Amino acid sequence: MKFNTMIKEQSMTLNHEGAEAFGLSAEMELYTAVVTASLSDKFYETANERIKRIAELVGKCDARFVAQLAVYARREMNLRSVPLFLVVELTKHHSGDNLVSRTIEKVVLRADEIMELLHCYQWRNSQNTTCTEASAPKKKLAKLSHQIQVGLQRAFNNFDEYQFAKYDRNNLEVKLRDALFIVHPKAKDDTQQKLFDKITSKTLETPYTWETELSALGQQEFESDVDKQMAFTKKWEELIDSGKLGYMAMLRNLRNFLENGISRESLTDVANRLSDEREVIRSKQFPFRFLSAYREVNRVENKKTQVIFEALQKAALATTQDNGAEDKQLLLNALEKAVLATSNNIAGFDEHTRVLLACDVSGSMYSPISPKSSVKNYDIGLVLAMLLKNRCKNVVSGIFGDEWKLVNLPSTGILSNVEKMYEREGEVGYSTNGYKVIEYLNREKIVLDKVMMFTDCQMWDSYGNIHSISKEWDKYKLIAPNAKLYLFDLSGYGTTPLNIIRDDVTLIAGWSDRIFEMLEAIEKGSSAIEEIKRIEV
Repeated sequence: MKFNTMIKEQSMTLNHEGAEAFGLSAEMELYTAVVTASLSDKFYETANERIKRIAELVGKCDARFVAQLAVYARREMNLRSVPLFLVVELTKHHSGDNLVSRTIEKVVLRADEIMELLHCYQWRNSQNTTCTEASAPKKKLAKLSHQIQVGLQRAFNNFDEYQFAKYDRNNLEVKLRDALFIVHPKAKDDTQQKLFDKITSKTLETPYTWETELSALGQQEFESDVDKQMAFTKKWEELIDSGKLGYMAMLRNLRNFLENGISRESLTDVANRLSDEREVIRSKQFPFRFLSAYREVNRVENKKTQVIFEALQKAALATTQDNGAEDKQLLLNALEKAVLATSNNIAGFDEHTRVLLACDVSGSMYSPISPKSSVKNYDIGLVLAMLLKNRCKNVVSGIFGDEWKLVNLPSTGILSNVEKMYEREGEVGYSTNGYKVIEYLNREKIVLDKVMMFTDCQMWDSYGNIHSISKEWDKYKLIAPNAKLYLFDLSGYGTTPLNIIRDDVTLIAGWSDRIFEMLEAIEKGSSAIEEIKRIEV
């Protein structure tokens, strides 16, 4: 049975644009708010407002579901901060068993998350409502929740010296040494006791990282800028050839590789690793990370115009300069293969499935996902849509704002297609007239199996409030009675433009390619909530 049918009614409300919308159940709203949260300001909602809303929703939901959602957000959607926030809020509403400590064991997957959870607990139990404001008074961590303490004690047993040393930083609000004293973990053996003693005495071995090697090189003196550049080029090649660079490190430094003129051999090694499906899956990168890297590589000029590279033409790296365009294309192709690997798990489509992909390019979709990110909700929607396009044989795609516009693109080249879509954003205006998509289908009497919209769900009628996507969908069902509408919620504001109680409308939320696994489950008659409730805690 679908979750939608388990709700007797869906309340009417207004969305952020003042248009009529449908409210969600507490569980559904919490799910959408959590998997789209970066705990930073959004177009329609500040970070503090989102934090407050999530906190209130935790109190309205079953404790076990909150725990399951935290595990889902961390392990399936690869989110970090918000699962810890859920755990902290859960302690306010649940006690009497070990649910909280069990959840901590499943969501604390990195050593620094021990300190981050303690910091969040400290702020959330202060007078203010946010764990991000430095001005908030601090609660003594000596009064730590027993269940959080037990969970973190077990978490301490899961990491080695390298993992602790890597995150033993002075700029953290809660230091590693302080966390050890607060949590009081019991060493599982003599080896671990020695490790805890090192944390106490601050004698952890300095961990090797690729950053430390580059930092050490940067502190050296060189006879000339040419010599310095050649040294950095050689160092990058050493790091690549030795396999010391992790997947994300490579992804973040592609532009550096090109601008430092590393050899074609080293670039080929990078390209092979980037496009290796096993490496892609293991890296757990969001699909839009590949888009960010793609754009960075695209910004590199084929001819390296810096003065330093003019000098290098007479040096040892001169042979690579004429191949700038080929080097760049090598990495662009590798990124296309890498992001393609993230779509291999998409099921539920065959050559006969007729699909429409509609991307919301309204003004609110240009909100960045975090203050430090150039990635926007718009980017996420385009990437996810193009991943689906790659898997569908019979598909039409387009963008909507004030108007709806078809955009015919090749079935291959996911990232290049995103860029082509991106270039056309101003062609349809910046309102959110989602009804225009369905209105087009009604007008042309086009019969489809699936209509998929990537949006923040804040739809309205900028032409007079007489049209709605809900009314247009009802009309369309007379033309295509078996059609289904899928709303991919990328912002989690807590409302939908259609009634999702009905079996032909489904809401899915999140930024990761893992939402396609949820899509597959829904195709088999399940729901997002039911899938989350299957998680063991």
